[in-house]
Amino acid sequence: MDKITIRSDRKTDYTFHYKGDEVVLKAGSIISIANGLNDVVLPTCIMKIINNLIVIKDDAK
Repeated sequence: MDKITIRSDRKTDYTFHYKGDEVVLKAGSIISIANGLNDVVLPTCIMKIINNLIVIKDDAK
C-alpha cells in the first residue's frame, strides 16, 4: 500500500509510532500517511480495516 488513512472513532486519544517517533491521533480525527504502513507500529486495539482505511475503535460494536 502506498497511502494509508487512519481514522479514530475513539473517545480518547490513540498513540502509535511512525518512523520511531510517537504520534498521537486525537479522538475523532483522521491522519493520512503517504508511504503506507512500512514505518507504522500500531499498538493492539480493536480496529476495522477497509481497503486503505484503518478505523481505530473503542469497542467491538
